[in-house]
Amino acid sequence: MLHIQEEAARCLLCADAPCGKTAARAVRALRFDNPATAREQFALLSEQELQAAEQACIHYDRPIRISELAHAVSNSDSDLLSLSDSGLSTFDLSITFCGIRCENPFFLASSAICTNYDMVARAFEAGWAGVFYKTICKQKIEEVSPRFDVVGDTDRNGDFFGLRNMEQLSENPYQEDFDILHRLKQNYPTKVVIASIMGQTEDEWIELAKMAEAAGCDAVELNYSCPQMKTAGMGSDVGQNSELVTFYTAYVKRAVRIPVIPKMTPNVMNMAPYAIASYFAGADGISAINTIKSVTMNERSAVSGKKTVSGYSGRAVKPIALRFILEMALNPMISPASSQLADFVHQHIRPQRVMDISGIGGIETWRDALEFIQLGCRNVQVCTAVMQYGYRIIDDLTAGLQHYMAQRGISCVEDLVGEELPNFSMPSNLDRQTMVFPKIDREKCIGCGRCYISCQDGGHQAISFVLQEDNAPAKETKETNNLRTPKIIGTRCVGCHLCRLVCPTGAISAAKRMNKPNK
Repeated sequence: MLHIQEEAARCLLCADAPCGKTAARAVRALRFDNPATAREQFALLSEQELQAAEQACIHYDRPIRISELAHAVSNSDSDLLSLSDSGLSTFDLSITFCGIRCENPFFLASSAICTNYDMVARAFEAGWAGVFYKTICKQKIEEVSPRFDVVGDTDRNGDFFGLRNMEQLSENPYQEDFDILHRLKQNYPTKVVIASIMGQTEDEWIELAKMAEAAGCDAVELNYSCPQMKTAGMGSDVGQNSELVTFYTAYVKRAVRIPVIPKMTPNVMNMAPYAIASYFAGADGISAINTIKSVTMNERSAVSGKKTVSGYSGRAVKPIALRFILEMALNPMISPASSQLADFVHQHIRPQRVMDISGIGGIETWRDALEFIQLGCRNVQVCTAVMQYGYRIIDDLTAGLQHYMAQRGISCVEDLVGEELPNFSMPSNLDRQTMVFPKIDREKCIGCGRCYISCQDGGHQAISFVLQEDNAPAKETKETNNLRTPKIIGTRCVGCHLCRLVCPTGAISAAKRMNKPNK
């Protein structure tokens, strides 16, 4: 299916796409890893309509091959379940977070994507379950221009895998923001409205938290993690000081009755001490992670010729975010992960309290969100993907997750929370007595030699490669049609699988696990 994904990735995801809503929806579903919905949408179009959609496609290079995509999707993945909207609704995405019922686990993260009433209202109408509203403070916020930079090939199709931003907090007067939150909760009572706040003193933290509660917010998030605050002693300066985390969390917790959720900074070696400090201060949950301090060198992001350090986000940071989530989920003082120590802690130290985790960092598709949920998160927050593609991605986040649940026969998303935690182990406990050899599918192999190059220069020289001589007559064999034949040298292969990762056609897979040969 790799060629299908590559073609779908070329789509510019136009606003009001000239190819038509159905075709655009189908291609977008492929782009966001939801082939079941794509197949359902393509099935609604006749061959003539598919051809017309392709002719209408606008592109900097060549139109998306919509007709070929439709046929390829219909002829692949035959095990995909095709479910109507009513069929998908039987798979329950609702979940509780800090005692709050959420219609699904997908929230807007506190950022530029939720800075006024109209923006959040449109997101709610689109299907997002809730919002962590852009952080409110009492300081006057003055932003720089420009304030974003990216890492990725933006000159080709506007796609990027990393975003560096210099945004701070809400520029609105704080009274105006709390009025917005009050109106949102009044007009969307089933949605979850959470105020993100940041104070500079004890009194400010308490005042802002009380205003959030008075506005009808469901919870309050404490921003201990913004990495680019102009004023010292705020944002990540707090999140890297466990005493301040403890004190400010305790002040707020004593001042309000709604759940209190500190937001952790990833700009530390170990997040657990700060999360534990939050727990002993009475926090109800944890948000993690915020952006990672970073530097990019592009002149396009310079402010009056000057560059600076600021926060990095996007799908490139997901593995880092998952690492922090895993470490907190496995810590018995933070999360109810199954272990003998955790059982002791729950029985003797905190039998009635569990801190829920809200996962953030590089979430773009439903599969990304699933990974956070499987590590113990009870909801996920999305920012950069919305900045790139809009609120509309909620369609594929929800439908994709429901199709996955249908495939596995899981009716409730609650059943997925933390299910992968038992599969993680310390490096010292991993199996080092067996290995898995790679194997090459000769039908898929095109003889490019990428595996050979990587193994020669970055591996164990365990692949041989037969090249056709320039003057030799071309032959066809059962193994390959051009005599460019990679072969695994079993006596040298250590089963690292670098070759499998660099293969551009997916021609290399894993054989059965076996005992390591005696060498």
